Amino acid sequence: MELTLVPLLLPLIQNAFDLTIGQLAWLFNSYGIAVAAGVLIGGVLGDAINVRRVFAGGVLAFALGSLLVAAASSFEMMIAGRIVQGVGGGVFSPLIPILLTRASPDQPGKVLIIWGSIAGYVAAFAPLLLSGLFAISNWNLAFLGFAVISLLALVVVHLGEIDPASTTRVKTTQSLLRIFRTSKLWLMYGYVFCTYGCITYFLFRMPLWLEDSGYQIVGIGLVLSSMWLSFSLVGTVMRNLVDKPAVRLILVLAPLFIASGFQLANLGDEMILLIFASILIGCGFACSNAPSTQFILSFAPKSSSALSASLDITFARLGGVFTVAVLAQSSMDVAVYTTLVLSAIGTLFAILATRRTAG
Repeated sequence: MELTLVPLLLPLIQNAFDLTIGQLAWLFNSYGIAVAAGVLIGGVLGDAINVRRVFAGGVLAFALGSLLVAAASSFEMMIAGRIVQGVGGGVFSPLIPILLTRASPDQPGKVLIIWGSIAGYVAAFAPLLLSGLFAISNWNLAFLGFAVISLLALVVVHLGEIDPASTTRVKTTQSLLRIFRTSKLWLMYGYVFCTYGCITYFLFRMPLWLEDSGYQIVGIGLVLSSMWLSFSLVGTVMRNLVDKPAVRLILVLAPLFIASGFQLANLGDEMILLIFASILIGCGFACSNAPSTQFILSFAPKSSSALSASLDITFARLGGVFTVAVLAQSSMDVAVYTTLVLSAIGTLFAILATRRTAG
């Protein structure tokens, strides 16, 4: 919901605080930068101490940050709230795929796909259901909603037995050395940086382009929902393929879908074109999200899975921060060309990382 509703609210926040596009980019990126820092904390602590406590601590920080943003009366206060929110999100995020794959070790790809699909359906229908409410109400409601959902998550964490069996623990420096020596991991991190950078930029810039073209918040919500709905539907279709050799092809197809989506969005501002562009971006997101995490966890050294998953999210967020910062004030033509280059690089990384080694 954070990923899908915050882009939807950007035009409302911009008008409420009279922000420039540069300030809006900082507001958007402050969360991504904080997540990139928070995931390293979550990864290190997740490999070293009780997973449930680390997860709960991250969720609590996310809730606190959401309340700060909801109560913000200035741009600076919003930035502070987004940073606290991002650190909390970063701490608990890398623990989710670890818990899921350990709960279903025989079909790790399938369980990640199911998780992503459920999240995608929530992200798809949230803008459709709530855009009308935000059109007549205040953007603060969304962040209050994040806080309430986070507190409910704390209850679930407290009641549920989510802490997996402990694994052999090693020092953080040893874990980092093992990760640095695993070349395929770094190829996958590069892939995530490129693909997630393009997707994040689409989520940031598309609502602003739509508003400039005269679309209201309900229309913007429809375009964003189409992306998330295609993400979920494609994930559902792929659930029985990701634990088979076909996952390599799926991984390579993702950047091609993303590049095609940007190309289509550049053809005009008609609603039908933008919806189809969003659908292609959603397909690319589905083909890159769970499969890339699956490969990263499979390449990760033993006892360093949480830290490896943390770096996955770090590179994803840094890719988003980099792409938004570079292209925030660029024209659509420049954005399309840049995302095409990033998609090509991502495709190359996917091919190199997943090729079989002779012998």
